[in-house]
Amino acid sequence: MVLLSLVATHSNVDLETVARLSVGAPQVPSVALADDRSVSGAVVLATCNRFEIYAEAPSEDDVEAARSAIVSTISEYSGIPEKSVSASFETHTGQDVAEHLFAVGAGLDSAVIGEREIAGQVRRALTEAQGSGAASGGLVRLFQAASKTAKEVGAQTALGSRGRSIVSVALELAGDISDDADWSGKAVVLFGTGAYAGATMAALKDRGCTDISVFSSSGRADAFVATRGGTAVAAADLPGAMRRADVVIGCSGSDARIDAADIERVREGSNRPLVVIDLALSHDFDPAVGTLDDVELITLESVRAAAPEEQADALAQAGDLVREAARSFEEQQNTRAMNAAIVALRQHTQAVLDSEMERVRAQHGCTAAAEEVEFALRRMVRQLLHVPTVRARELAAEGRQDDYTAALEALYGIDVAPAAPKAPAAPATAEGATASAAVVPAARLHHTHADGAVCPVDHERPARSA
Repeated sequence: MVLLSLVATHSNVDLETVARLSVGAPQVPSVALADDRSVSGAVVLATCNRFEIYAEAPSEDDVEAARSAIVSTISEYSGIPEKSVSASFETHTGQDVAEHLFAVGAGLDSAVIGEREIAGQVRRALTEAQGSGAASGGLVRLFQAASKTAKEVGAQTALGSRGRSIVSVALELAGDISDDADWSGKAVVLFGTGAYAGATMAALKDRGCTDISVFSSSGRADAFVATRGGTAVAAADLPGAMRRADVVIGCSGSDARIDAADIERVREGSNRPLVVIDLALSHDFDPAVGTLDDVELITLESVRAAAPEEQADALAQAGDLVREAARSFEEQQNTRAMNAAIVALRQHTQAVLDSEMERVRAQHGCTAAAEEVEFALRRMVRQLLHVPTVRARELAAEGRQDDYTAALEALYGIDVAPAAPKAPAAPATAEGATASAAVVPAARLHHTHADGAVCPVDHERPARSA
């Protein structure tokens, strides 16, 4: 299995393009899996400034086909031509897949370096993919490793103690441009009930803000305020709440964008200064809102420009942790890929042994002496397999597993195929059964003759004399 990722973020495309690509994001994994055999697993990570798809393909030969299938699916939902979709994404394979995701989860690739909200979004992306059945084993391990790495970066570097986020920087900007930086006396209207709205509510309460009205076009405001506080506002009461607001924050990404004329209408006759914070990727407010008198508009672009530079030593330390974690993950992936070759070699050697033992039994019948020969041969097999097994692990760590499998095919004619999924109720795995058989031939304690009679001789290894 081979991992790949398609990445479109604030770093390589404009946010408007990211928003357009994200249309239909929840459906991309299941549709790609259903329509194309080259995709064996997919997870989508969609946030306010990134749209990334992580996928697993059966082999290196399937990577390009998997990418094409994903691009085609995104094009279908977004309405963007496939060529333009393809050009919008950077493609990662190999260790670069893990290194990028680990950096993202640790907040090193965010508009606000070191932000912690993204770690939760990485976890939720995996949970959603698992819920839909789109997450393959390799992707589960990848995202779990990303979450672990994010915790290590937070615990071992100064980035974790800063507590900065897109929301916190946006609120700091709003405080700086307001006549009064004290949030305890401000009236706020919050659009949206999703993850960013929840983070915004928590940040406002941390700053002492208590007058918070919440509006949701989907009707989820009551449930939102029931657990987080604030007051739910119906559509009929929204103009009044907007008129008395000091700050309006958009986190919904709704198709019903509020334009400058809407703001002018609800604020007619008022000279109260207003700060509008638009944190939605697809914009809750038309950019023309920022041209109105007594209205200041803060967008994701504003946040990115105002985000403070983090200390170079903290960033360097975090980068080292991410790179080491990615290297370790890739080594583990290579080792897993080598397991099929090891199992194939063991099964091949075991088959030769079984054939030889059948020949011995046919010549000598059921005797303890034949059983002693079997134990000797099994010891020989273990010794023969020891060095090739160790060498397989070493080559996997060096990323040279293909050399090993090619050697098996050239020397022994062994065709190494990926291991089949193991049934939960099976008494032993293929590898486990073979390995245990090489240690103690428990399945042959009693030998059955061709005529169906069971040999009465106990074929356990005879006790050695003192």
